[in-house]
Amino acid sequence: MLSAVADFKAPVFEPGGSMQQGMYTPKAEVWDKEFDPVMVILRTVYRRDVQSAMDRYTAFLKQSGKVHGNPWPPYKKRTHLHPSYKGLMRLLHCKTLHIVLFTLLYKILMDHQNLSEHVLCMVLYLIELGLENSSEQESDEEDSIGGQERCHDSWFPGNNLVSNMRHFINYVRVRVPETAPEVKREPPASTSADGSAASQNSGTAQVFSLVAERRKKFQEIINRNTTEANQAVRPKTSMKWSAPGATPQLTTAILEIKESILSLLVKLHHKLSGKQNSYYPPWLDDMETLIQCENPKYLHGDGMTAVERILLKAALQSRLNKRIIEEICRKVTPPVPPKKISPAEKKILDKEERRQKARERQQKLLAEFASRQKSFMETAMDVESPDAEIAMEIATAEQHVPEAVYDCVICGQSGPSTEERPAGLVVLLQASSVLGQCRNTTEPKKLPTSEKEQIYPWDTCAAVYEARLATLQHFFKDSSCLQSVSIGWEGGVYVQTCGHTLHIDCHKSYMESLRNDQVLQGFSVDKGEFTCPLCRQFANSVLPCYPGNNVERSLWQCHSNKTMQDLIKEVEDLQEQLGTFPVSISSETNLSKEMESVMKDIKSTTQKKYTDYSKSPGSPDNDFLFMYSVARTNLELELVHRGGNLCLGGASTAGKRSCLHQLFHVLAMHMRLYSIDSAYNPWKKLTQLMQNDESLQICSEEQPEVPVLYRDASSLLLIQILTMPQPLRKEHFTCIIKVLFTLLYIQALVALSVKCSAEDRMTWMNSGALKKSMSNAKKSWEVLLSHVISELYNGKIYEQEETEDLAMDSTSAWCPHSIETYLQQFCLPFLRITSLLQHHLFGAELPSCQEDEEFTVLANCLGLLPPSFQSSEFSSASCLDWPVPAFDIISQWCSELVSFAGKHPTQVKILLIQEAKWDLPRLLQLPENYNTIFQYYHRKSCSVCSKVPKDPAVCLVCGTFVCLKGLCCKQQSYCECVLHSQNCGAGTGIFLLINASVIIIIRGHRFCLWGSVYLDAHGEEDRDLRRGKPLYICKERYKVLEQQWVSHTFDHINKRWGPHYNGL
Repeated sequence: MLSAVADFKAPVFEPGGSMQQGMYTPKAEVWDKEFDPVMVILRTVYRRDVQSAMDRYTAFLKQSGKVHGNPWPPYKKRTHLHPSYKGLMRLLHCKTLHIVLFTLLYKILMDHQNLSEHVLCMVLYLIELGLENSSEQESDEEDSIGGQERCHDSWFPGNNLVSNMRHFINYVRVRVPETAPEVKREPPASTSADGSAASQNSGTAQVFSLVAERRKKFQEIINRNTTEANQAVRPKTSMKWSAPGATPQLTTAILEIKESILSLLVKLHHKLSGKQNSYYPPWLDDMETLIQCENPKYLHGDGMTAVERILLKAALQSRLNKRIIEEICRKVTPPVPPKKISPAEKKILDKEERRQKARERQQKLLAEFASRQKSFMETAMDVESPDAEIAMEIATAEQHVPEAVYDCVICGQSGPSTEERPAGLVVLLQASSVLGQCRNTTEPKKLPTSEKEQIYPWDTCAAVYEARLATLQHFFKDSSCLQSVSIGWEGGVYVQTCGHTLHIDCHKSYMESLRNDQVLQGFSVDKGEFTCPLCRQFANSVLPCYPGNNVERSLWQCHSNKTMQDLIKEVEDLQEQLGTFPVSISSETNLSKEMESVMKDIKSTTQKKYTDYSKSPGSPDNDFLFMYSVARTNLELELVHRGGNLCLGGASTAGKRSCLHQLFHVLAMHMRLYSIDSAYNPWKKLTQLMQNDESLQICSEEQPEVPVLYRDASSLLLIQILTMPQPLRKEHFTCIIKVLFTLLYIQALVALSVKCSAEDRMTWMNSGALKKSMSNAKKSWEVLLSHVISELYNGKIYEQEETEDLAMDSTSAWCPHSIETYLQQFCLPFLRITSLLQHHLFGAELPSCQEDEEFTVLANCLGLLPPSFQSSEFSSASCLDWPVPAFDIISQWCSELVSFAGKHPTQVKILLIQEAKWDLPRLLQLPENYNTIFQYYHRKSCSVCSKVPKDPAVCLVCGTFVCLKGLCCKQQSYCECVLHSQNCGAGTGIFLLINASVIIIIRGHRFCLWGSVYLDAHGEEDRDLRRGKPLYICKERYKVLEQQWVSHTFDHINKRWGPHYNGL
């Protein structure tokens, strides 16, 4: 029976994890034939249920195409009235009611402030009801147009609504204060319906209220005799004295109307449509419109449809009405009342006007500065000199670059960010270990459901980089190790923004108001948490915007004819110029204070164990490592959000959440405070040939420097960029990329030589040696590989191969195509990070491409390919641009490895082989049936307390089994789930509650219930397993959960957060 009248609607899944229960909805024919809005209104107790029913009925009408806007009553064809209520229909043909309807229509047309759309619905409903219940067809004889002036009961000639609708009313009398402008001392010459003598009085500012007037007149008729009542209607011309401040005397004023109900309806149609002359009589095109009693077109609709239906019925009942409607449509022009501007619209207009004036003043100042500079350069320099002309053009172009303007969402003012009053981006700082969960396998790990299945953490990205750093610190100088790798794979700080800006001082006032507000839920103001004043997105800090005119983008087009050696020398000199950051740090401006404050917020976001990797606690090297690793973390995470590559190109998929440009200015200002010893500056080792005595001195140290071939190229890139004076010029950026690419390419060749078998090495070494005398030998990977192998043969690097199992790489011979592919895959992660960095610093577009073309496209975008490049002859070695003789610098780099291999031969190859390709981070793969999880975990003993927990839970990131709210596993006032979220996710935990089948999210000091990813056969949740239905994995929901984890959007999407007080 239920399926015959209704359809089952599956549960609706929300991104926040909550789910709307499945329900049955009526079929279309039930909505169309059986649904009665009046019965719903009369039989329903709560108004919200009425509104819900009407919303669903409206949705049905829109889906079926019967109405496009919001339907007005009557929502469907009216049923026949019961005979017992026939007497009430006589009220519809009462002149007093007609006066009320006319008055309300006029007020609505004139935008009276106290009349709502609901009143208009009722007025149109009563008019239509009166037309449908007209006693008899009206005769088509025209009534006499002339006659005396009619007021109140004399407004209309009779009681028939059909004839009264076309009757024009020229003037009305209304009681107003004597001082009102509507007062007219002399009566008009004529008030007949023909309107031949129209009054010049246009006072319609105060529209009359005839309902109250009639009520007052009835009271006077009761209290006085008929003569006194009639005298009360006449104009009062006597002026009585009144005391100052007293209520003014009322007098009768005459207002000019010249409207009928039909003309008001036509003009009302124009107003509702927003177009003049929008109503066109339908019978002029199709006479059958008047014949059809029930036109389906007018059964449902909004206000315009209701007016069209009434006019059609009025024309159907009277040919005179039909003719008058046609005349009105030919000559009527709807009155245009003065447009009322709301306070919100006025605020927007004022804001736009202020912004436009600020821009005009700014452009005027820039033009004045440019003209002054031009005149100065003309008098001080030789204008005929070409160099002077070029310099002047560049300087003038830089002057015309518009300064960045920021809109404060609190005070509404627009302007640039200055040192005294800086603007800032609303940002959310959160610790993240998402990158650390990347693995070198394409298939995700499965959640263990038996004792045989185990998950080992040593194949994750975080474990690999942590082991590499520990190995480097064991054999090399600590300060050098902390500049050779990046941290942040676990506990890195991710910065994202909603894109809105505000003044720093406005933000402080805003935070003070939040502290005084006692009704706060979901966030802690004492911890700096707040919601964006505009979009209400969760945030906890403000990132200052660097003042200036985005010079980086203007310098993008500046071409340089400088040689590679000149640019290398400039970069080296700029790195040694400490303290020349454009913002004056010593002057302690508000901007520098805020940059220091936000840097403290960034450091306090993550735990100390994720920032202190030095052997000497509190060493400045820790801060240096942490700062450039923050930039690395944000670049790597954006790359993950793009799918792990840049093939799609275009803008960032993270959208406006990225704020890397402003973040780089903050990091660069602080990194410039640290100095790198020039004797150990990696830039010199990359671009200069060292003397023998210098190399011997460095190698003789007990803790030597990390060899160049062991250093991470992406980390060196960020160190070089962030220690340069900002803003960075494009030519220097390209120079740094070219130098580091040569290092990366040799690292790839060294790793390849280690992976090759002894036979392959001898083959490639001999074949490359024959081509060494060629002109382009330094750009041939075959020659370079031969030179690398010959240099490394001098040490003990290849001697341990016989005792090691390298069958995976040595069983198949390396062909030229496989070597070229390996070299490109080895270099691609560096090119992706560099391209993203260039995109944010200089606004360079990222072109889209195929996966097999990504290396070529990115190399060309970065300027690594020579101008004479031909795609048919492409080789990855063609991107090399050697600053010094290639074979000499390679020999210098390889000599460091040979020296290290002589002391520690077993460790040399472990550090050489790097994992270049990591898969995207994923949650654990869950079994299809929930019963598999339940049977294994609900009786499983805790590994800490060896007891079966009352509320067992399992981490969906690493698979660890924990006790929810278990006091037995509590450590240092932290329960096990909270403690695990800090160790596994740097404060973010995703747990599956075994006995409830729901997922709980822990974010810092807050938590929320996300929902369930296991549903029954009908798509319903079974929270707490009360129904006992079989549950199956919903892959769509699990994918949404994984996407929110990767994109760090739990705080924005989930709204029902609460404090856990470390008790989970």
